[in-house]
Amino acid sequence: DVPPAVVDADALNLLSAIPGWHRRMASPAILTPHPGEMSRLDDSPAAAGFGRISWARDAATEWDKIVVLKGAHTLVAFPGGRAMIAPFANPGMATAGTGDVLTGVIAGLLAQGVAPPEAAALGVYLHGIAGDAVRDDLGDAGMIATDLLIELPRAIRSLAEG
Repeated sequence: DVPPAVVDADALNLLSAIPGWHRRMASPAILTPHPGEMSRLDDSPAAAGFGRISWARDAATEWDKIVVLKGAHTLVAFPGGRAMIAPFANPGMATAGTGDVLTGVIAGLLAQGVAPPEAAALGVYLHGIAGDAVRDDLGDAGMIATDLLIELPRAIRSLAEG
């Protein structure tokens, strides 16, 4: 049985250099590209001719992978065409390392036995809650990725408490 994987950053760029990479890669996998990485994975200009939702849904279905397309209102697309749109559009999150934190949150959920679809969706949601909490505390500018680490346990607690 193949354990689930989260694939981000340079690993995505390395995959994009392998013809037919998605047929060679064992599922289940969660890919977490930003639009530039996504365009390299599917060898197209970023969202050329597509809306973000269609782009992510089509890719998830074609690749048989969960796609977390990062950005304002991050998308989580699943094979078969279902997609979720995160309610968060925080400019402070557009900084180096915040995507690495997201990958870590998703990987941590997988390590705890959360199924890949739920890990991807819950990871995006917790990451967004933490980012909004940092923004509310510090403002729109100056957020760094490590600021999210303090807020993640609070985000988890607030979600658990309802």
